[in-house]
Amino acid sequence: MGWWQEHVVPRLVDKSRSPAVRDLRIRVCAGLSGDVIEIGFGSGLNVALYPSAVRGVWAVEPSDVAWKMARPRIAASGVPIQRAGLDGQHLTMPDARYDTALSTFTMCTIPDLDAALAEIRRVLRPGGTLHFVEHGRSPEARVASWQDRLQPLNGRLAGGCHLNRPIADHLRRSGLEIEELETFYVEGPKPFTYAFLGRARNTT
Repeated sequence: MGWWQEHVVPRLVDKSRSPAVRDLRIRVCAGLSGDVIEIGFGSGLNVALYPSAVRGVWAVEPSDVAWKMARPRIAASGVPIQRAGLDGQHLTMPDARYDTALSTFTMCTIPDLDAALAEIRRVLRPGGTLHFVEHGRSPEARVASWQDRLQPLNGRLAGGCHLNRPIADHLRRSGLEIEELETFYVEGPKPFTYAFLGRARNTT
C-alpha cells in the first residue's frame, strides 16, 4: 500500500458516519448469525451493530492503521473478534467454515472482486448467506457517464475505490443466489451514492 492509502484513507472512511449510512449498516447486520467472516473490516464501524445471534467474527482487513483504530471498538464488543487475513481474494480459511459473511462498502475497492466472491462462496457453508451493502454503477446513463469520468481521480484518492463497478453483475456471476436486492441513491451526489443492499445465499 502507498502512504495515502495506508494512513489517510482508513481515517477518511472512519469519519463516514452519516445517519443514513449508519442506518444501512444496521439493516445489513441485522440478519447475521453464527460464525461470521467480515470482508473489509476497516476500523470496526459495524462492531456495535452485530446481533446477539453472532458467535464470533473473523475480520479480513489489509490495513494495519484501520485495525489499530478498531481496537477500542473490539475491546468494548461482547462478540469475540479476531483478525483472520489481509486479502479477501485469497482467504486461508477451510471450505464451508462460516455461517454468514458481511461486506459493507468493500466490494468497490477489491482489485479482483470475482476472485473475492469465489472465496466467500467457498468458505460459506451450504445455505450460508452473504450480507452486503455497497455502492457502485448507476443504471442512469447520465450518472454512469459521470462515474466513468470521475473514476480515475476517485480511484487515486479513495484507495482504489471504483465508483462505476456493477456490483449486482458480479454477484450474479459469483454462483451465489441473490435472495434480496434493493438499489437506491443514498444522500449526496449521485455519482457517489448509488447503493446495493441485500443478501445472497450459497446454494451448493
